[in-house]
Formats: sequence, structure tokens, C-alpha cells
Amino acid sequence: MYTVFEMNNDCILEDDCVLLRPLTAEDCNSLLFYALNEPELWNYSLVSVAGEENFTKYIDSALAARVAGKEYPFIVFDKRTGEYAGSTRFYDIQFLQKTVQLGYTWYGKKFQGSGLNKHCKFLLLQFAFEQWGMERVEFRADNNNDRSVAAMKSIGCKEEGVLRSNVFKADGTRRDSIVLSILKHEWEGVVKERLLSRL
Repeated sequence: MYTVFEMNNDCILEDDCVLLRPLTAEDCNSLLFYALNEPELWNYSLVSVAGEENFTKYIDSALAARVAGKEYPFIVFDKRTGEYAGSTRFYDIQFLQKTVQLGYTWYGKKFQGSGLNKHCKFLLLQFAFEQWGMERVEFRADNNNDRSVAAMKSIGCKEEGVLRSNVFKADGTRRDSIVLSILKHEWEGVVKERLLSRL
């Protein structure tokens, strides 16, 4: 079983369609296009990522969190198009409790609805449950982000409830956060095979 510290920079998850590898500082150049040209990707984000300065801070923060052992960010590469598509990460990693959150996920517009997300989620869930031995993978989103909530439910997440006025949004207002999850026995019983059949 891996710990976040043992993963370092050599954890690569891939299948025929997608490759997820550890995010690096150099990846800022590979993903900057989206921050400059598709700022609406972060309309529901807790931080403002649009623009070069904000995006650089976003990458730096993600890398610092990995060094601290708190998060593990990946860059997403679409093998079908040969392009970098976005980013995702594990966070709130709690090995003692065998729980982790999966989020900070975003993809460029051309990759949304392409099936890429299902491939990424399959690889990440498989790793969390089968390599890390997690008992629970949790997901959170802005309760108004219908696209994100629908995507999570489509991979087998179960809705647990809404945390009212949970956190500040980038614009300084408060958001309600919807909480969803997948448990290990659900992954082993139904979710894994159902998701695999949709890839």
C-alpha cells in the first residue's frame, strides 16, 4: 500500500484513452491556455484561477500541498487527441481513517462530455480503493453546479446531503456544498463493473 509520501513523482495512472501523471511546475505552460481563454471553467471554484498570475498561484499551491503530504495533484493527458486536458487531485487524505476526497477536477471545454472524465475517475477510484485500501472516497461541489453533480452521480456517487453556507467562493459570497461518496463495498459490488462497462 502506498502513502502519499511514497508516491512522490512516479505515480502514473493510465489506460488506452487517458494518462494521469503527477503535476509539475512546468505543467503551468501546458495548461495556461485554459486559464487565459476559458476562465468560465472556474465559475464554481473556491479560488480565482483565470489569468496567468492566478493560474501560477494555483499550480504553486497544488505542488506545495503535495510536498506537505496533504494533496496529490495530477495533470490529465488525453491520448486520443494528444493534448493536455486539465487537472484533478486527491486531497484531505486520511490514511488512518481510510478516507480521501477526490476533486479540484476541471477539463477544457473540448474534453467535457467526451468520456474523458469517466476514464479518469475509474483510474483514480481503482487506485484509491485497491492500492491505498481506502474505505470511502468523497466528492464535493457547489450545489448549483449541475454539470459537476450530474457527472459525479453518473459514475456511481451517492448523494449524502448539503453543507449549507459551507465555504467562501472566489467572489467572497458563501456556497452550499453538496457531498457525495462511494464506499469500498459499493466499488467492489457494483460501481467498478458498471463504470468499466461505460468506458
